[in-house]
Order: sequence, then C-alpha cells, then structure tokens
Amino acid sequence: MKAALRTWATLMVMHGMLWCGHARADWRDDIGTFRIGIVAEPNGGNTVPGLAQLTQAFTNALGMKVEFVVARDYASLIEAQANARIEYAIYSATAYATAQQRCACVEPLVAPVDSDGAAGIRSVLLTRDGKLPGLADMETHRIVMPPPDSVGGSFLPLAGLAAEHVKVAEDAPFLIHADSASAAEMILVDGKADAMFGWVRAAADGQPQLSGGTRARLEAAGLSASALQVVWISALLRYGPHTVRSDLDPEAKRRLTVFLTNLKSTTPDVYDLLETKHSGGFLTVAPKDYATAEAIVRMVSPDGGQR
Repeated sequence: MKAALRTWATLMVMHGMLWCGHARADWRDDIGTFRIGIVAEPNGGNTVPGLAQLTQAFTNALGMKVEFVVARDYASLIEAQANARIEYAIYSATAYATAQQRCACVEPLVAPVDSDGAAGIRSVLLTRDGKLPGLADMETHRIVMPPPDSVGGSFLPLAGLAAEHVKVAEDAPFLIHADSASAAEMILVDGKADAMFGWVRAAADGQPQLSGGTRARLEAAGLSASALQVVWISALLRYGPHTVRSDLDPEAKRRLTVFLTNLKSTTPDVYDLLETKHSGGFLTVAPKDYATAEAIVRMVSPDGGQR
C-alpha cells in the first residue's frame, strides 16, 4: 500500500511539473515572436544602435525570439500596439496617454530616472523681483509662454492650472507667446515681461526642484537666483514609460519588470543602448503615475489625439 501511494505521489508531482512547464510555454507559443516597437531617431532611418545586443538581452530575459520594430512616429507606434502587431512599446509620456485613450489596452511597466533621482518635470511660473504676487494677479501682468514644442512651458502649465480650476486660454491677452524657449527667457531677462512659464526637473517623492530647467537657464542668462521667485508649480509629468499590452501573460510582464529594473546594475552597457537620455535606471510605474500626461492629452484634443 505504501509503495502504491509513493508511486501515485510521484506521478502527481511529475504531472504537475509537466503541466507547469506546458503552461509556462503556452504564452511564448501563442506570441511566436515578441515584438518591441520604438520610434526612429531623427535622421536614423530604421537602424537601432546596438540592435544585436538589445535583441539578445530581451531574448535571454523572455526565453523566446525577439524582434525590434522601428516606427516612423508615435502615431504609427500607437496603432501598431493597439492592433496587437507589437507587444511592447517605448513612449513619451503624452504618447503613452494617447495610446491609453486610443484603446485602453496598454499599461506601463517601468520608466527611467536621472542619476540624481529626477523622474520627470514640473511646470513652474517664475516671476522676477516679486512683480507677480500670485495666480489671482495674472490678468494684470505680462506673462511670457514658450511655444507648444516646450511641453513643460506650454501645455503642462495650461493643463496643470485647469486641474486646479484656474482657466487660462491660450489666447489670453496677458500672455506673450514667444517663438522659442530661449526667446521667452530673454523677454523676461530684458524686463519685457513680469513672469514666465517654464519647467524644472523633479523627483517623484515630492522634492520639487532639481538642477537644470528654466530657472538654471535664466540664471545663466544673467538673472540672479535671488531675483527669481516661484509663484506656482505643477504636478509631476513623468518621463515616458516602457509599456506592454495589458493582455500580455503575467509571467512575461514579471520577467520584463525584473529584467528592466535590474538592467542598470547588471548590464549598464545594454541599459545605455536602451535608454540614452536618463542614466539612473528604471523604476516600476503604474497608470496613475501618468495622470498629468492624460490631462494634457485630454486638453489638446477631446478624442485623445496628439497635436
């Protein structure tokens, strides 16, 4: 009897091992080739620097065939992921928010940080010599705003203020629209405006400002640090995330998250190929971390499109 029970137990363990192995293989079999989408660098064509190293690193992490797909722009990348032609995409913050509104079928896994802990940017309203006392006084002062290609100085403050029930129209008469961020800074430096919208780098833990950004640029242009005061600061706009389709198998998500969050410490050369702008490694993120980006997308286009 005992021998029979041992034999039965052994068979059950072996069956369980075989079943688990089969279950683990199912999601790989279903996908076939795991496709990672990225947007082409300007003038980069379809080439991906370090493609062989990156492909091998993801192949090792997932235990399956991996292929990189280069999209001409974020709109193409969003359509590819929404239509399940790719499983994984690397987005800007607003591109992710657009993808989420497009199909509600993507989720962020990780996002990069800088070496000093900066996780994104915040918009700031800076005044010089205390000329603008507060938000309630904006209509009676001259405030310069950079063009839309400066997200932190244009769309982010408009969306951020609206979230606080302070409506500022893009064509408000007290706004001075500059042709570039540099031109906006010089308008303030030359005393032709009382305040300006800009941006600062910021950590995710509530620390408002780190080195760099508009304040540092204004000081470099000749304004003293004591002459500048912060009138208002927005919520954090995180750096863009690495995302997967929401229906991706949980084991694949787990493997990718472990691989990415350890990448900087284990294989920094591969990290530098995958993330060229932010050198501090990857941290896990959730959809709620991109509420600010979603607010910008809702503001610029009711259907969630990009401008």
